[in-house]
Amino acid sequence: MHLKDLDIIITAPPAPGWGGRYWILVKVTTDTGIVGWGECYASSVGPEAMRAVIEDVFARHMEGENPENIELMFRRAYSSGFTQRPDLTVMGAFSGLEIACWDILGKARERPVYALLGGRMNEKIRTYTYLYPLAHQDMDSFWTDPDAAAESAVEAVARGYTAVKFDPAGPYTARGGHMPAMSDITTSVAFCKAIREAVGDKADMLFGTHGQFNTAGAIRLGQAIEQYSPLWYEEPTPPDNVEDMARVARNVRIPVATGERMTTKAEFGAVLRAGAAEILQPALGRAGGIWEMKKVAAMAEVFNVQMAPHLYAGPVEWAANLHLATSIPNLLLAETIETEFHDALIGGTIKNENGFVRLSDAPGLGIDLDEDLARAHPYTGEGLHLEMQEEPCDYQNGNNFQGGAPAKSH
Repeated sequence: MHLKDLDIIITAPPAPGWGGRYWILVKVTTDTGIVGWGECYASSVGPEAMRAVIEDVFARHMEGENPENIELMFRRAYSSGFTQRPDLTVMGAFSGLEIACWDILGKARERPVYALLGGRMNEKIRTYTYLYPLAHQDMDSFWTDPDAAAESAVEAVARGYTAVKFDPAGPYTARGGHMPAMSDITTSVAFCKAIREAVGDKADMLFGTHGQFNTAGAIRLGQAIEQYSPLWYEEPTPPDNVEDMARVARNVRIPVATGERMTTKAEFGAVLRAGAAEILQPALGRAGGIWEMKKVAAMAEVFNVQMAPHLYAGPVEWAANLHLATSIPNLLLAETIETEFHDALIGGTIKNENGFVRLSDAPGLGIDLDEDLARAHPYTGEGLHLEMQEEPCDYQNGNNFQGGAPAKSH
């Protein structure tokens, strides 16, 4: 059996588009006719440019290869062009293709992917959700409205979630880390207070930031919300300086979490050595794939660090995250996104029930991807999957930043 054909589908979830503006799905077929699905979580170039990268990575490093030889194909891609260092775009392409290889191998052996990774360690996987606006809430004001967030948190807890994430701390800008506005600190404290009062000890609070602060600013903000005992403080400083994040971790009494913008064991290993985080959040469609993150989970275990796979993408990456999560001992949480489109795209083959997921024994990733539905929603926009704003933090008029949420319509 060898890898023969590649097809790429760039699909756009309907508005409001939770999970990003588009998802890059890859369909890999072997010479024996087995189809494997993967998802590339990479957004530093446009989707059509990314299509060309994926095609090149497949043709150069994977086409004609036995899908069992994942380690060999990884080393080829990692070393491509005399590099042997993390390349976010190349590894994003490889990651989705690698996930497809695992789907193929599971189907060929009639076993779920987690069974090929050491078996079922976790009978069920605890999940968390972002706080999104409820149907009757205002989409624009929600992101700076503590009472609306608290109401959304109560609804999430009623659906069984035991952890909710929110990020009210102001803009992510292309200018790098900034000092938060005092109004952003005040808003963040108000969110934590309102949500804690609303859910009590029924749910953990996951405080999201996206690398937008300088080190001193991250410490100021973190110390202001410590009293509400968030489970984590997510990516408080930009991911390109691990030592700065370690300084935050030493000065704030909230576990630091990071990883959604990192790739390969090289970058995660640097975080572990520096003591910069207690929780790692790899996005498997970017981080190097399932096998590479199985290695990272083992490295993290040595440091008493837990894993919480990140999801701001489609349900194929979600499936990959869950198979890894099922197989590792140091799992904390796995992110989930519940929309009708996510569910329909995989035919309801994986379900989040009462805040937990239990994977079936279905072969491969265990999903039935609706290819026609994916093709019926092509991406026609100009934006990247996620984007930062160029304007600086507004210290005078306050900030109302919607984070990664796309506009109401494409």
